[in-house]
Amino acid sequence: MSTRRRGAPAQPEVHRITSAPEPLADDLARRQRRYLWQMGVRVVCFVAAGLLWGHVPVAVSIVLLVAATVLPYVAVLLANAGRERRDEPGVFFEARELGAAPRHDELGGGR
Repeated sequence: MSTRRRGAPAQPEVHRITSAPEPLADDLARRQRRYLWQMGVRVVCFVAAGLLWGHVPVAVSIVLLVAATVLPYVAVLLANAGRERRDEPGVFFEARELGAAPRHDELGGGR
């Protein structure tokens, strides 16, 4: 059942604000906050490993040191992940075809 009348002109496509991508500044701020949180966890791992070295089994301190060593690599990968692509399929550009080059006699040879 259609709500459009017969013979009525087609309505232009209306874009919803909810389908708009996240602004670049918001995306950058979100990635910076995530990176800073992960670096904060890294500092806590280093401090905890140093403070707990003689009070807990050495394996716990070593695990904290390994976590503090691996976290920067993970944090950089996640921070550089950038903007996510939308799941909507579509053509992002329309390819144009150049016409054939003019023949020699069409160039206006001047004679």
